[in-house]
Amino acid sequence: MRSLRTIAFDADDTLWHHQNLFEETQERFRALLRPHREDAWIDAQLHDTEMRNLRHFGYGVKGFMLSMVETAIQLTDGRIAGAEIQKIIELGKEMLDRPIELMPGVAATLESLSHQYELMVITKGDLFDQETKLARSGLGALFAKVEVVSEKDAPTYAAILKRHGIGPGHFMMVGNSLKSDIEPVLAIGGRAVHVPYDLQWSHDRVEGMSRNTHSYLEINSLSELPELLERLEE
Repeated sequence: MRSLRTIAFDADDTLWHHQNLFEETQERFRALLRPHREDAWIDAQLHDTEMRNLRHFGYGVKGFMLSMVETAIQLTDGRIAGAEIQKIIELGKEMLDRPIELMPGVAATLESLSHQYELMVITKGDLFDQETKLARSGLGALFAKVEVVSEKDAPTYAAILKRHGIGPGHFMMVGNSLKSDIEPVLAIGGRAVHVPYDLQWSHDRVEGMSRNTHSYLEINSLSELPELLERLEE
């Protein structure tokens, strides 16, 4: 552990709450379309539309908003009114304007770690949205590097480490997603800490992965990370 130099953090649902906004907005979207379709049908169509649109819009609120508009048009056979489309657009704007709610102990934890390690943010999504959220969070000054990427897979992590001159053995990733934050980092020889979040997007679910076969650590809260690192060093 004494070789550890850089710790990178996922942003959404690791540093601040995020998935709850999607859950709340999707419920309001269901309510808007209930006169036309059942909830299960709405959810299934929205999910399928999101998955198809990832290659066009990427991750984030803006892509989600466009997928809601497309889903609404499809599920109503084009009969949805302009006023209802405007409501969907307003739902997306509300998500983008929502105040940042940090996870418990995040600011103090990062402040403590910044004196010992180089800290990074590696997150996926819309560049403008993610940079804005980081600025509004008040945490920006604690990070030496920020990377906003379109996908978080092994080649992406390898390219980031190469670009910044960081060896995988000196690197640790901390995040809530096994698919995006844990598996690809272990694949390139880095270390990883999983911090589960209560809500999980279905696209991020990973089946059959356990600590019995994969060398990653898990904590309940980011505030436990400094103590974990101290134990590992000892």
